[in-house]
Amino acid sequence: MIAPVLQVHHLKKAYGAIQAVGGVSFDVRPGEIFGVIGPNGSGKTTLFNSMLGQIKPDEGRIELKGKDVTKLGPLELSRRGVGRTFQTLQVFGKMTVRDNLIVAAQEHQGTMFSRMFAPTDSNLGDKADALIDQFRISHVAHKKAGELSYGQQKLVDIAMAFMSEPDLVLLDEPCAGVNPSLVSGISTLLRELNQTRKGSFVVIEHNMDFVMGLCHRIMVMVEGKVLAIGTPEEIRANKQVLDAYLGS
Repeated sequence: MIAPVLQVHHLKKAYGAIQAVGGVSFDVRPGEIFGVIGPNGSGKTTLFNSMLGQIKPDEGRIELKGKDVTKLGPLELSRRGVGRTFQTLQVFGKMTVRDNLIVAAQEHQGTMFSRMFAPTDSNLGDKADALIDQFRISHVAHKKAGELSYGQQKLVDIAMAFMSEPDLVLLDEPCAGVNPSLVSGISTLLRELNQTRKGSFVVIEHNMDFVMGLCHRIMVMVEGKVLAIGTPEEIRANKQVLDAYLGS
């Protein structure tokens, strides 16, 4: 059996008397797109931030490719092959699209000393151009990111997460605020990236059609706990999920 890329064991995080995450366990397999859904206040964001080293869980363990990374911060996790996007855009508005992608990957280019004497694009230009082509944003590659539409900036933001060639990418509401006409395009793009780059994705998203059409498996959270894990078909047919979240 192939070992999981990510394993979360009995993760707990409380804020005073509020148990935001109450003993969550799951794994993400190599090449899998794993969705996380649940109503507001179900603990999804706290779970994500714990997995990304932004907050420390009270109990439990997080393993990346079999190694305990529970105590690592965001930078260390990034250097171990974890990419991410945020709910809010993280693009540099005054820089070009191409330079945004290059900057996103420079932390992975050796030491600070070696980067000081590297070419202007840190030898990342070809990689950036390839992603720009794949994301179908070549026509705006040399525009400042701040001049783009919100949807185009969202594509740049997602592309930045892939510049370091991560083994695992955590996508926090990739469709939030995006024009509905672009949602299917983002879904298609993520499927292509999953197939061509062979990475694993964890996706938090409120757009149920998007999640059901994209993810191989889905975890449903309610009140900080796991209600169900299964394929989209299994989740659709789960009466507890229907009652608690999706509606009948």
